[in-house]
Amino acid sequence: MTAPAIEPSDINLNNPEHFQREEFHELLRILRHRDPVHWNPPGEVSNGFWSITKYEDILFISRRPEIFISSKGIAGPGIKPEKLAELDFAAQQQNAGGNASIITMDPPRHVKMRRLVNKGFTPRAVNAMEPEIRRVTNEILDRIAHKGECDFVLEVASQLPLAVICGMMGVEQKDWPLMFELTNKVLGSGDPEYQTDIPEEERGTGQAARLTAMKGLQTMLEYFRGVLEDRRQNPRENDLPTILLEAEVDGEKLTEGDILQFCFLLIVAGNETTRNAISGGLQVLCQHPDQKRALIEDPSLMDTAIEEILRWTSPLHHMARTATEDVELRGKQIRAGDRVLMWYPSANRDEDVFPDPYRFDIRRTPNDHLAFGIGEHFCLGAGFARKELKVMFEELFRRFPDIEVVGPPERLRSTFINGIKHMPVQFTPER
Repeated sequence: MTAPAIEPSDINLNNPEHFQREEFHELLRILRHRDPVHWNPPGEVSNGFWSITKYEDILFISRRPEIFISSKGIAGPGIKPEKLAELDFAAQQQNAGGNASIITMDPPRHVKMRRLVNKGFTPRAVNAMEPEIRRVTNEILDRIAHKGECDFVLEVASQLPLAVICGMMGVEQKDWPLMFELTNKVLGSGDPEYQTDIPEEERGTGQAARLTAMKGLQTMLEYFRGVLEDRRQNPRENDLPTILLEAEVDGEKLTEGDILQFCFLLIVAGNETTRNAISGGLQVLCQHPDQKRALIEDPSLMDTAIEEILRWTSPLHHMARTATEDVELRGKQIRAGDRVLMWYPSANRDEDVFPDPYRFDIRRTPNDHLAFGIGEHFCLGAGFARKELKVMFEELFRRFPDIEVVGPPERLRSTFINGIKHMPVQFTPER
């Protein structure tokens, strides 16, 4: 007896279990084919939202930042106003910094703020860092070389992007584990594993997720207050906190709140998504041994392989925008004030753009995926992410060509981050 077909009206993409269990690709496929501009009704606490699943429609929204704004929030459907007041979440946010992050800014201020740090992320800056990235990569691999097995996420994939962004931010190495912990609390706040400040019987709830995220945010902002105090007395060359302290926008210095939010965003965005692309990349290569073997035998395929890994893994499930005016899209009326969620894994498997999209092909070209978004908010760190992925897989397969995933990866419970928390691997130890 076959299971009844899933109707678009049955699909609720605000349920994190769909993502933890990897059911989301099939649900997104159904919406992409049958209801590509899909209204997801509100929940008990959350607002309703539009799910946008076609590549072309995500381009349309991303390229119109004056109509679809980021300043009302970029993750999830948002909390109903009456519930927000009930939770006193807005007041907590104000106490934790209050200022908007660059990722939740709209033009023209977004462009001006982004220019302040752009030079640290240019292709030239990325290429200049390659020797250091390679050195750090091998240092990480040295630590597992004689073990023959490890948790690839905790011991390898998470360590490289963390080291790179912490180095750029002038964070001392002894504090890198704290940055990792706080990133998990903020971006993985809906997962009970990271709700360690919440009584065990209360974990897994929406309230626990909000309190976990707020705790992580507050602790990180407090940490960087100390960093800024130090840089005022001891400025450093090529140090992003020092650059931000000395920067001006329209003739005015940035406020401390502006700088704190900048530091917070650079740390969490600079390590979480690349970690998941590295983990997901190894997983999919091990699932396709012919592709892995081809890459090891012909390293010139690495650049196209990295793009296919990014398309396939889509480390961010979605970004949200809020409409400022009524817009008709595929016959659906999006009203001013409505939230739209752009689902990148769906765009990156859109049959109208990618031939045979469910085939993993390290030779795929062209490959105009949207793993880094597009338009105003295209990922600032895309160049570093690509470089870190390339160097990691070059060195990993040079030293451990027989590395294999030996157990089911444990996925993050999140509708926002397409993450893997744990992934056991085995390999022949180095002598």
